[in-house]
Amino acid sequence: MEVLKITPRGYCHGVVDAFRIAKRVREETQGPVHMLGMLVHNTHATDDLQQQGIALVDQPDRLRGLEQVKEGTVIFTAHGVSPQVKQRAIELGLKPVDATCSDVVRTHELVADLARQGYEVVYIGRKGHPEPEGVVGEAPGKVFLVQDPADIDALELKGDRVAVTCQTTLSVWDTEDLIGRVQSRYPNAEVHNEICRATQERQEAAVEAAKLVDLVIVVGSPRSSNSLRLVEVVKKLGGKPAYLVDRMEDIETAWFKGATRVGVTSGASTPTQLTRRVIEHIEAMEGSAG
Repeated sequence: MEVLKITPRGYCHGVVDAFRIAKRVREETQGPVHMLGMLVHNTHATDDLQQQGIALVDQPDRLRGLEQVKEGTVIFTAHGVSPQVKQRAIELGLKPVDATCSDVVRTHELVADLARQGYEVVYIGRKGHPEPEGVVGEAPGKVFLVQDPADIDALELKGDRVAVTCQTTLSVWDTEDLIGRVQSRYPNAEVHNEICRATQERQEAAVEAAKLVDLVIVVGSPRSSNSLRLVEVVKKLGGKPAYLVDRMEDIETAWFKGATRVGVTSGASTPTQLTRRVIEHIEAMEGSAG
């Protein structure tokens, strides 16, 4: 089977920085070290960090998660946390270490600044994901999380100062549509599109590559927003089947029936060695299987 290795793919700068911070903290710290949630949304990377001695506190509610950490150091993940979580860690006598991606930090600072200026902020993001949870916490009551058109239609903003921004790992095209919908309701809305460059470049490359292949495999974990969005944009805009693979066991022979050329990409937190194994496995398959 011929494989088109889609580039760019794999680790982004935020993920690399988070790993570097976690490694340094573990090497230099005496006593227990915890990560408050998955440092990055990849099961293999998380398993590796735990093997290095960094305990996982996998509690969706970050404040509740902190209550499970009795002592030592707590690492805030690349997705960021709210100011309330940071303050609570200090109150509990923990040593906080911030591994938030610099792109996410910029969004936090943007939203906090807009709120101080009196804006109501419409924040486009995925409900239940830690990144929106942290950003919304910058200005509770002034930031409104929306995920789909129905959420936007339900908004009842009263002020004349409205801004719209977004999670860094969303679909570029879906987000543009949602921003347009916000603007149709609030024509004077100030737009700040915060989708990060790594997310945009990977999505654009995957959509272009889809034109040249029979299907696309995205190597990444189900909790990874950017990996899920890669699958979505290939299907929606590339017009080709796309499948998410977290482990080698996820690969199904039936996907490749009639295929001769397969595109492979990976999420921004996917270990390179896993993507390499997936590529080698597919290359060893018979073309036009079945």
